[in-house]
Amino acid sequence: MRTLIAAFALLPLVALAAEPEFTLTIRDHKFDPPEVKVPAGQKVKLVVDNQDPSAEEFESRELKREKVIPGKSKATILIGPLKPGRYPFVGEFNEKTAKGAVIAE
Repeated sequence: MRTLIAAFALLPLVALAAEPEFTLTIRDHKFDPPEVKVPAGQKVKLVVDNQDPSAEEFESRELKREKVIPGKSKATILIGPLKPGRYPFVGEFNEKTAKGAVIAE
């Protein structure tokens, strides 16, 4: 019985591990890559690695996400499931250079 209970306790962890993970890097106030292709209809995990010394805010009205990422740190942003399409995002603190898009296919 204990084994069965332990197995059910791990189910949420297994579900989280199943989400595809995509990495965005912030360097010199730009996103790299500027476009990330993700599977449509599925939850995904964006890992944003801010390599700049200053903070940046990931913002997307279309994805309904906002997150400040301190300098020299990483943040995880869960999105989806998304319909096929293009979902732009910006680095709000450097909007002229920090632009990108998630493309759900």
